[in-house]
Amino acid sequence: QVQLVETGGGSVQAGGSLRLSCRASGRTFSNYAMAWFRQAPGQEREFVAAIHGSSGGTYSADSVTGRFTISRDNAKNTVYLQMNSLKPEDTAIYFCAGDSRGRVSGIESMYDYWGQGTQVTVSS
Repeated sequence: QVQLVETGGGSVQAGGSLRLSCRASGRTFSNYAMAWFRQAPGQEREFVAAIHGSSGGTYSADSVTGRFTISRDNAKNTVYLQMNSLKPEDTAIYFCAGDSRGRVSGIESMYDYWGQGTQVTVSS
């Protein structure tokens, strides 16, 4: 069983930056595709960014491309989300997700492991 724990959320003013971290338990982390999703109040959870396990190839939503960067450190079993130029509409709970089959996807149902989420609040 894999456990994912997110850290790094908080409150920031518009234009600021935050870096989220997600640490995974387990020995085969490098085989997993990892992703970040977010859920704003009253809205459905939406895809933010994903990263392949071994190649490090990335894929992100249009709404965050150029502002957010996903990366990973397989030696530390950790995936990161660097968020720059934050906007009030980025306010949400951010979830880390993992797919043990290594498939990079923006589809929520493709991921079999999820963290509990970390709150990000951006004020104007």
